[in-house]
Amino acid sequence: MEKKSIIEILYILEKEMNIKFPSLYVRFLSEEVQDKEPYELITEKEEYIYIYNIYDIQERNDVYSIQNIEPNYFLIGQDGDIGYFIYVKKNNESDNIYSLDLGALGSLEMNKEATDIYHLGKYIE
Repeated sequence: MEKKSIIEILYILEKEMNIKFPSLYVRFLSEEVQDKEPYELITEKEEYIYIYNIYDIQERNDVYSIQNIEPNYFLIGQDGDIGYFIYVKKNNESDNIYSLDLGALGSLEMNKEATDIYHLGKYIE
């Protein structure tokens, strides 16, 4: 899938959901992940994170009702029960990556994992 098409899909999602994706996430998804299935990163702690592609991001957020529970966060990946999120509040979006057990959404504070998606882990081919 072309970078331009992915950016257009993200723009439509932003309008529909009244959110704003951080610029580094947009670049990462449109240039690195695209429509790859699967796209996995390994962290320094040797944890494997599945990063959702352009076709999966909205569906995964809908399945877990993320915006109903944490309206300013957007689920971008997962490692088992642990979700990985970006902050998407309009005019206040952040490149930081956060994590939280998906069963604890809305009851615990998010944990900061990285300053941006490029520092979360290395791609596994």
